[in-house]
Amino acid sequence: MLSGQLGLDPVVYGLALAALSVIAPFAGFAAAALLRLRSWSAFGVRRTTARWLLIGVGAGVVAFVVRGFAAMAYTALTGDSSTPQEVYGDAGSGRVLSLVLATLFIGLLVPLVEELLFRGVITNALLRYGPLIGVVGSTLIFALAHGVNIVFAIALVFGLVSAELFRRSGSIWPGVIAHVINNLPTVFVLVLIRAA
Repeated sequence: MLSGQLGLDPVVYGLALAALSVIAPFAGFAAAALLRLRSWSAFGVRRTTARWLLIGVGAGVVAFVVRGFAAMAYTALTGDSSTPQEVYGDAGSGRVLSLVLATLFIGLLVPLVEELLFRGVITNALLRYGPLIGVVGSTLIFALAHGVNIVFAIALVFGLVSAELFRRSGSIWPGVIAHVINNLPTVFVLVLIRAA
């Protein structure tokens, strides 16, 4: 494991990678926002209705269930059930503070910054070429950014849901809600798996 090679405590290493998972997408969004010198509303950072937020909740729950089937299909096809996200379980396996910090990063901040970058910038840009290119193209980019592993299958499912929420609502917020629903239990589940 790289944390051992670097001489880092696994909890510290996991928290550092969780923080990097927040910083990297935000840096991408910030670069795009600075280059375009436009209001953040051009990136879908705009108010939406309570109806769209509720749709985001429902879509998040559906995506959470369907992603389980996608992960099983990926494992059945490839025989690979390992996940590079195990490090987030390490991050949360220290004391209560490490669990809270890892959950804050992965469960709340990553959904926000990934939606800013992948939907607000990438989906938004690709929608100029039509809904199919916008939704499917940005979904493939989103999934590939998570690597070719079991998370790729999960990101494909979620990317389609979130990109379509963005396309229809014009706002990142329904996707942020759905993304939080999908990410929030991640650290806790990985900690439980690690402890088993």
